[in-house]
Amino acid sequence: MRSVTPLTDHPELKIIHSRAWSEFRVQHSRALGGNDPSVRKWLQCFWTDAVVCLCIAVIWPALIERPAGHVGLAVASLLYVYSRCTQVLWESVVVLPSLGLQLETQRGLPSVPLFTSRKFIPLTALRDFVINEGLHGWSVRYYLAAMQESPNGGITIDVPFENILPRFPVLLEVYHGVHELLFDINSTAYDTRKTCDE
Repeated sequence: MRSVTPLTDHPELKIIHSRAWSEFRVQHSRALGGNDPSVRKWLQCFWTDAVVCLCIAVIWPALIERPAGHVGLAVASLLYVYSRCTQVLWESVVVLPSLGLQLETQRGLPSVPLFTSRKFIPLTALRDFVINEGLHGWSVRYYLAAMQESPNGGITIDVPFENILPRFPVLLEVYHGVHELLFDINSTAYDTRKTCDE
């Protein structure tokens, strides 16, 4: 297994190759914390935790006297812990040649993944993998889209990296990598499937 960072301007993209699969991983910029894996990275990640603890220490005397203060503090603490534990660390597209795509999202604390969500798209159902553009306010955003044929004949669209929304050069690199691994290898099967449907 080997790991490559193909774009020097975008270190958030990492491509991991194995014999059986290839993974295009985009790390969230806050989870990435720069290229410094030292103590400074951990301090940058948890500075908000220190501020929250300081605020609790300041308002503690007022909260301890009231029962509603206990409940409010417990609810606020649980919501804060939930938001910290469910932040997106990285998202990836795993290409399994001749099988399909798997879209993954890792959530958790920085450097500690806690939850993983996966969606598999079989190659037989995958119609296309494209770069699409959408309007957001006054700007144009580019995103990847995996078009999948549903069992009832309709087309559904799955968006890889929907939480991170990386920049266009990253999307272009992933797009070319997926097409090389899936559609170029299986171009005869892909063309046969398209002509059979027409």
